[in-house]
Amino acid sequence: MQKQLGYHANPEREELRQDVINKTAVRNAAQERLRGLMQEVKAQQEELEHVQDQISALLSIGQYVGEILRQVDEERYIVQSISGARHLVGYKKSIKREKLKFGARVALEIITLTIVKVLPRAVDPQVYNMQITGDEKNVSFQEIGGLQEQMRQMREVVELPLTNPELFLRVGITPPKGVLLYGPPGTGKTLLAKAIASNVDAAFLKVVASSIVDKYIGESARVVREMFAYAREHEPCIIFIDEVDAIGGKRIDGTSSDREIQRTLMELLYQLDGFDKLGKVKVIMATNRPDTLDSALMRPGRLDRKIEIGLPNEAGRLDVLKIHASKLTKQGDIDYDSLVKLSEGFNGADLRNVCTEAGMFAVRAGRDYVTNEDFNKATRKVAEAKKLEGAPHQYADQ
Repeated sequence: MQKQLGYHANPEREELRQDVINKTAVRNAAQERLRGLMQEVKAQQEELEHVQDQISALLSIGQYVGEILRQVDEERYIVQSISGARHLVGYKKSIKREKLKFGARVALEIITLTIVKVLPRAVDPQVYNMQITGDEKNVSFQEIGGLQEQMRQMREVVELPLTNPELFLRVGITPPKGVLLYGPPGTGKTLLAKAIASNVDAAFLKVVASSIVDKYIGESARVVREMFAYAREHEPCIIFIDEVDAIGGKRIDGTSSDREIQRTLMELLYQLDGFDKLGKVKVIMATNRPDTLDSALMRPGRLDRKIEIGLPNEAGRLDVLKIHASKLTKQGDIDYDSLVKLSEGFNGADLRNVCTEAGMFAVRAGRDYVTNEDFNKATRKVAEAKKLEGAPHQYADQ
C-alpha cells in the first residue's frame, strides 16, 4: 500500500518541481528586464543632467573679476575691476572676511557688483609650467652615486628645515635660505635637486635662468616676482634655478639688454632678502661658472651654502656605473674595476652614456644582453668622443 502511495506521489512532486522551475525562470527574466530598465533610467538621468547643465550655462549670467584695493568699513570694500574702474561694494555674508584682504581676486555680481566669491590668485602660464610633478620628480637618493657628502649637506640645508623646523627653533638659528651647486656639466646638479624634491613632500619649480630673460622691459623681473609669490602660496616649495649665471652675472655698464638682466638680478636679490620672509621656500641655484656670478648674490644671507659637485673619483665612478648598469640585461661577469680605470675624467652623464652605448653594441650584434666586451668598447668610444670637447674646431685655422 505504501509503495502505491509513493508511486502516486511522484507525479505530484514532479509537477511541483516543474512549477518551481517555471516560476524561477519567470523571476530571472523579470529581474533581467528590471536591470535593463534601471540602466535605461540611469542613462536618461545622465542625459537629463547634461541637458540641464547646458540650459544653466545658456541662462546663467557672467560675473566681473576685480581686485580688492582696501577696506572702507566692516561692510564695504573698494574694488578695482579689470577695466580699471573702481567701485564701492559689499560682499555676501557667506564669505569669510579674513579672505577679503588687499590684492585678493574676487568675482563681482554683474548687476549689484556685490562680491560673491573669492578667486584663486592668477598664475602666470610661464610660472605654472615650471612645476615638476609625478614621474619627473620621482628620483631617489639610491639613484645617485658618488655624491654622498653633497647629499648630506643638501639634506641638512634644504630638507631638514622643511621637515623638522622645530629643531632650528630649539637651537636658536635661522635655517639657510639658499644653496648654490657649482661644478662641471653632467655631474648631477639637477639630479640632486630633483632627489631632494622627491624625498620632501613639497612643490618643486624648475626654471632655466636664460628662459626668464625677456626682450620687454620689466617682464623678466615680473616673472621672478610671480615665481616667488607662487612658491609662498604653495609652501613648502623648492625653487631650482639652473644656469643662474644667465641672470646672476657680474653687473657692468652695457646695452639695454644688459640693464634688463641687471633689473632681473636686483628683483632676485630682493626676493631672497626683502621684507617678505621666504618661510618654507628654499632656493637651489646651479651653475658651471661660479666665477662669473655677482658678489651680491654670493654673500651670506642669500646663498648661505656653496656645494661643489665635482667629477667623481674612482669610488664614485664605480657607484654611478653600477647604478646605470643595473638596468641592463647582462650576461657573464662585468669587470667594473677595469671600466673605472678606463673612464678617468668621466662625469655621471658620460658613465650613463657608456651603458647606453654598450646596449647599442649588443643590439647591433643581434643580442638581447650586454657583455663585458660591450662595456669595454663603449667606454673607449665615449673616451674618443670626449676628446672633441676640448679640441679646437676643425675649421679654426682655415
